[in-house]
Amino acid sequence: MVKFAVVVFPGTNCDFETERAIRKAGGEAERVWYKTSLKDFDGVVLPGGFSYADYLRAGAIAARQEIMEEVKEFAREGRPVLGICNGFQVLTESELLPGALRPNRVPRFICRWVHLRVVDTETPFTQFYEPGEVIRMPIAHAEGNYYTDDPSKVRVVFQYSDEKGNITEEANPNGSIMNIAAVANERGNVLGTMPHPERASDRFLGSEDGLRLFRSMVEWARR
Repeated sequence: MVKFAVVVFPGTNCDFETERAIRKAGGEAERVWYKTSLKDFDGVVLPGGFSYADYLRAGAIAARQEIMEEVKEFAREGRPVLGICNGFQVLTESELLPGALRPNRVPRFICRWVHLRVVDTETPFTQFYEPGEVIRMPIAHAEGNYYTDDPSKVRVVFQYSDEKGNITEEANPNGSIMNIAAVANERGNVLGTMPHPERASDRFLGSEDGLRLFRSMVEWARR
């Protein structure tokens, strides 16, 4: 059985839901305090929340904690590393993913469901999606405006879209360049997503589209 560490920083608040989603997807998961070793795990998830109260910048302080050196080693070894919302911010601050998450175009917290078009199905996290498929997940962030100097060099995984998959300005909730909602590293084993798959992992929550991301991650790690 593959086992994932769900890293908890001061201010993390999506760890229980993430742990549950991984277990529902067929893997083992354990919430791990950020001062704990990751040596017994097959993959790492940095869940959402407000680590260190988003002091300085969202994810900036968490990115400089000692545990992130182990997370970087996981990435170098090709093991799966997933960052959700605040976890995505930590990954960009750690330079494990390119670009940065800036304050939303309209400077306020956004919490609502969005449609996403699946762009890349060749990552450990997206093998159970179809190219161009439209899925639904919720967002909940104040700094989700993704920016990079050279989007042509970014491995885009999800884009904000309308319900038909059209990439439009109206479908962009936060001002992200090219409507980017999720990106991966060049190798594909590190994924950052602003939408929350753990909050779309049960039909009673309104969608199970996010559960396929966790199932893909678990199956990939198992192989």
